[in-house]
Amino acid sequence: MMRGNREWWGVQGGLFDPPDPLVSNFIGSVMVTIVHLITGLETGGAERMLSRLVRRIDRDRFRSVVVSITDAGTLGRSLGKAGVEVMSIEMRRGMPDPYGLFRLACILRGLRPDILQTWLYHADFFGLMVKRMANVPHLLWNLRCSDMALSPAAAGVRRLLSWCSALPDAVIVNSLAGRSFHERIGYHPRRWEYVPNGFDTIEFSPNAEARKRLRSELEIPEDAIVIGLPARYHPMKDHGTFLEAAAGVAAGRPEVRFLLVGPGTEPTNPALAKAIARLGLAGRTRLLGERSDMPAVYAALDIATLSSAWGEGFPNVLGEAMACGLPCVATDGGDARGLLGDTGLVVPRRDPEAMAGAWQAMIAIGAEGRRARGGKARERIVRDYDLGGIARRYEALYADIAARDVPSRIPPRSAAPSGRQILAARPAQRRDVARR
Repeated sequence: MMRGNREWWGVQGGLFDPPDPLVSNFIGSVMVTIVHLITGLETGGAERMLSRLVRRIDRDRFRSVVVSITDAGTLGRSLGKAGVEVMSIEMRRGMPDPYGLFRLACILRGLRPDILQTWLYHADFFGLMVKRMANVPHLLWNLRCSDMALSPAAAGVRRLLSWCSALPDAVIVNSLAGRSFHERIGYHPRRWEYVPNGFDTIEFSPNAEARKRLRSELEIPEDAIVIGLPARYHPMKDHGTFLEAAAGVAAGRPEVRFLLVGPGTEPTNPALAKAIARLGLAGRTRLLGERSDMPAVYAALDIATLSSAWGEGFPNVLGEAMACGLPCVATDGGDARGLLGDTGLVVPRRDPEAMAGAWQAMIAIGAEGRRARGGKARERIVRDYDLGGIARRYEALYADIAARDVPSRIPPRSAAPSGRQILAARPAQRRDVARR
């Protein structure tokens, strides 16, 4: 018997004891409550997929609550506006806070979820620690990377998780490469569940008008060939290889322009500015920083690229670009090769010459050839990775896991001390969310 839905009862984001459990069970007897615990809600691959999932999932059957260990980030406000419950524990990054674990346990005891699904390693660790404290019946981990390079402390957390990986009900992976990597380092869950990323193929679709508008805004000629790297500025994404390849192509292709978009790719980034100047790419490269209009950015491109050196699982940006009808060039990491199939080109990591050669091949087939490849790429995403189908796979998993009942170990009214507010947990939609 599933424990049912619970509503928030409180003032100014605080929680008080819920109403009589018999009444609550009657109200939500067919509802499965899932709490999604994630490290933060800044713009990133895992964060974007979580945002898409909780917006698309069937709200008549599943109640989704998102809890951020840190703050509500850049995605908290938009999720709140979409009607998704968002909470934040407000822990500082890199600062151990045992009381944060207690606050999380209080939130979960108030919500009484059927399933706690954790996203990324630190959230997996928190979920493991708090499951028994909060009497959560079911725990799912969600792995989003492959051979990720970590700090010594984070690597220690991952080793601990590998030892404990049989404790969750299941471990979800969004890539086959991610599963293979984690098996090699000792993960041995009771159940692996492969669910790739999904994409809104209406939001992400070819758009000729957006192409003209953004190119005009950026002062890029319509007949220019634009090669773009949509990725945050981070060593994993290897902007250096992209720029080295760009310098190799730019010398003989005056019509080619390059575009970098993502957190940290602003013109004020001194490392990027220095590299662009050193390679003679000034005037040929646009730095856009983080954008909220990514479908329009993709529309302005002719070729999308991912130059990652390590760590990719299932690259969101490739799926988004493909849905927008773009041919892609990517380094051989994660599931990129399987995702692209015969619609794009895959090159070795950290090999600027190979990347430049792949771009030259894409340029050589002409605009019609690129459109044909982009059309096949979109067909592939619509057929195999449409968000609606991926959401149904999550729903089927949730229904199966929640049906495996676990007896309650605590009285139902012990969600929070009587008459006290949990001040640390505030719905993000009730307050202004500032960018970090």
